[in-house]
Amino acid sequence: MAARCKADIREEVWRHLESSGLAAFPRPVRGRIPNFQGSLQACCSLRELDVFSRAREVKVDPDKPLEGARLAALQAGKTLLVPTPRLRSGLFNRIVPPPGATKEMLRRCATSQGVKDYSVPVGLDGKAQVDLVVVGSVAVSEKGWRIGKGEGYADMEYAMMVSMGAVQEDTPVVTIVHDCQVLDIAEELLGDHDLTVDYILTPTKTIKTNCKRPKPQGILWHKVSSEMLGKIPILKTLWSREKQAGKDVTLQDEHPSLANTKRGTISNKEVMAANPQARAAPASAPVGQPHVESDPENPKFEGCDTMCTVFVGNLPGSLRVSELKSALRELQVVPVGLKWQGAQHRAFLHYRDQGAAHRAVSSLQGLSLGGNALRVELAKSQRSKGQGGNQWS
Repeated sequence: MAARCKADIREEVWRHLESSGLAAFPRPVRGRIPNFQGSLQACCSLRELDVFSRAREVKVDPDKPLEGARLAALQAGKTLLVPTPRLRSGLFNRIVPPPGATKEMLRRCATSQGVKDYSVPVGLDGKAQVDLVVVGSVAVSEKGWRIGKGEGYADMEYAMMVSMGAVQEDTPVVTIVHDCQVLDIAEELLGDHDLTVDYILTPTKTIKTNCKRPKPQGILWHKVSSEMLGKIPILKTLWSREKQAGKDVTLQDEHPSLANTKRGTISNKEVMAANPQARAAPASAPVGQPHVESDPENPKFEGCDTMCTVFVGNLPGSLRVSELKSALRELQVVPVGLKWQGAQHRAFLHYRDQGAAHRAVSSLQGLSLGGNALRVELAKSQRSKGQGGNQWS
């Protein structure tokens, strides 16, 4: 039996947290590193770890469920580093509480607003030496395999820290989750860019994973797109430095085999779990001609009342339907129907239910095809009324 893909595991966790009443603000937790009931209790266990006691400089992600971990670092007098939102203005901010800060002020500094109000940027030459890394997760296994929310920022941040010498091979990584987020995860879902964890803290226990899988050894430039390089200034600086040092910094879209489907490391995570049983793409329709797709295994899907449609816009005029279909297969979000409108630079993807449609939207966010960043959203009418014949083939 094929292993569940990352997207399915994420949906399972998000759905369970919401339905069981374990989800906490901000809601809904879908699409986030989820906050959960008992997150503060789980974060308090950080103080009991020897690796925390020995650490002088701690990097903690800005997610809500890690607020207690940021507070623990501040209360212990450690240097607290928090990644900048989507890495737009650098890699880290150092949290600097005001002199004589009270307990209440430290609590404020640990919040997302406090991170904004009481921080100073740390540049590449800031000589950061991170002794402990704390990341959020959507799911994690007792072996240390980790699944984030699908954008890959924790993996990218760690790779960038390796490149700038801020972490060492033995720098411990901790994640903090609810017990229900500790699941069996197949190792084949992990790529060489995926960050593993050494400790898992939950409201009820501390798990030492004894993970032997190597952590990322630096930035995998062949998985970084030119578009991403333009959006993350510090990434571009690291690229220039490594290029000057004589390293191979060939970007994803500079590889001929990847030129048509450009997706950076941040969004490339699901591509790594491509379905090996995907059918070969048939010949594409001429550009601009409406294209009807069919699914031979499900020829009568038009009678399904739960059918949902995803709109894909900003398709380049030179794109062929086979290229879109190939990307959908790689991301494991194959629809049961596809309506191609190349002349209007758009397509409509039909899925059997809302869950499948939401997975498609989440997986396709950030995707670039033929140099265009796609616009992806649920169609205004989520049901494919009157479009029953446009099926996948």
